[in-house]
Amino acid sequence: MRLPLAGFATFFPGSTDCVCYSTVGTDDAETSALHIIVGDSLAMDVSAVHHGGTLLRYSASLLGYGFYGDIIRDSEKKRWMGLIRYDFSGLKTFLSHHYYEGTASFLPAQHTVGSPRDGKPCRAGCFVCRQSRQQLEEEQKKALYGLENSEELEEWKVVCGKFLAINAMNMCCACARSPGGLSPAAHLGDGSLDLILIRKCSRFNFLRFLIRHTNQRDQFDFTFVEVYRVKKFQFVPKHLEDEDSDPSARGKQRFGETCSQHSSCCCAVSRSSWNCDGEVLHGTAIEVRVHCQLVRLFARGIEEEAKPPRS
Repeated sequence: MRLPLAGFATFFPGSTDCVCYSTVGTDDAETSALHIIVGDSLAMDVSAVHHGGTLLRYSASLLGYGFYGDIIRDSEKKRWMGLIRYDFSGLKTFLSHHYYEGTASFLPAQHTVGSPRDGKPCRAGCFVCRQSRQQLEEEQKKALYGLENSEELEEWKVVCGKFLAINAMNMCCACARSPGGLSPAAHLGDGSLDLILIRKCSRFNFLRFLIRHTNQRDQFDFTFVEVYRVKKFQFVPKHLEDEDSDPSARGKQRFGETCSQHSSCCCAVSRSSWNCDGEVLHGTAIEVRVHCQLVRLFARGIEEEAKPPRS
């Protein structure tokens, strides 16, 4: 899937300006204007979000269910508070400590180089993104000649359990409060997204996880956190699985073996909402597919910091 090569610029596009921080390295409006004048161009992945076979929205930065979904849903009721509503709703959601049961199924992005924990962030002239561009062109040529789609031969992975949050990032999602972002090694144009699963844990451990986003330590270095680089994923909440006549058979038929080490929850059914780039999505069971370098931005990417000369 390709769109016409149209250019987009970002000038304070949201409450966190994460697109600016992730593509330019700053939220300075003059810097974005200079990129337009100079004509810098940067290809960026976009994810298509479907529900029941219907396209709901495109996502450029963050998809979040659970913690971030609850924050945006609650904050929408408090728009009169201004931007402070996000802090208020964040604290309220943290103290509520709700978790949600469901099944996440995904296709690993085997075509990409690196991993979400390799400590190699996406920078200007990124080798990983350039390589993905070349592979995209090769796949388009194969599709043109009707060659076999390799995706049909790949096996879906399935993770089920109780989750405090399910996050999917097309970019690092950096901001002023989290300079490294929610997934520091996520790439802008590699045709994949980083899927982060935060399982049920104590409030203290979840707070430790959140604090890691503000420093240089590895926020994925917890037993209750799992991160995968994927090109497609689905999520089905527990309450929808129960409505299916035979969900286990359906899962085994399409996705192979299902994780069974986490027992079912016997608490009351609860459901969250999806946070799609700061907007509430209607529909909890979704399917997400990454479209490699679908749009272009007037940006260059974050420049590497110059290393000080040795004395």
